[in-house]
Amino acid sequence: MTPAARRVLEAAARLFYERGIHAVGVDLIAAEAGVTKKTLYDRFGSKEQIVVEYLADRDERWRAFLAQCLDTAQPTSTARVLAVFDASRAWAAKNSSKGCSMVNAHAEISDPSHPAYPIITGQKQWMLTLFTDLAGDITPDRAGHLGQTLMLLHEGALVAHGLNVFADPISHAREQAQALLAATGSSAAKR
Repeated sequence: MTPAARRVLEAAARLFYERGIHAVGVDLIAAEAGVTKKTLYDRFGSKEQIVVEYLADRDERWRAFLAQCLDTAQPTSTARVLAVFDASRAWAAKNSSKGCSMVNAHAEISDPSHPAYPIITGQKQWMLTLFTDLAGDITPDRAGHLGQTLMLLHEGALVAHGLNVFADPISHAREQAQALLAATGSSAAKR
């Protein structure tokens, strides 16, 4: 990516996240990036493509951050599940004061034909698969159900964080996940 394209993407990412995708036009992105609209269109072709690149970059950075957190977590399945919540809390503190960028983008882009839609839903599907895989090590016969429940706790916490409904919802969700995993582990041990 050229330096000008990188500046466009960085400006767009900041503006889209702070103000919303529909509220930000290419004129503002170009001005914030210090480029002409022609340069912006030469590099990306359309605002839709900038949105795609913004969300793809955000998703890629999140996955890399989460992978690093999982790599340093204790090797138990329970510790790895809880590490996802810990990673989300750390990420949110640094990058997501307004909540999950994918959830926020979905509020504006709900049309499956939009080129960014598969990135949004793909990221959430990836998270569900991650939780289900981790749950499979805890309770193989109920992995799907446990994975969905963990996903609901996680995503609900991200939304509550973005809405600033109450203090530290991600830690609260982590505590609930820990209690659920302890109960699930006890239940599985009895079978």
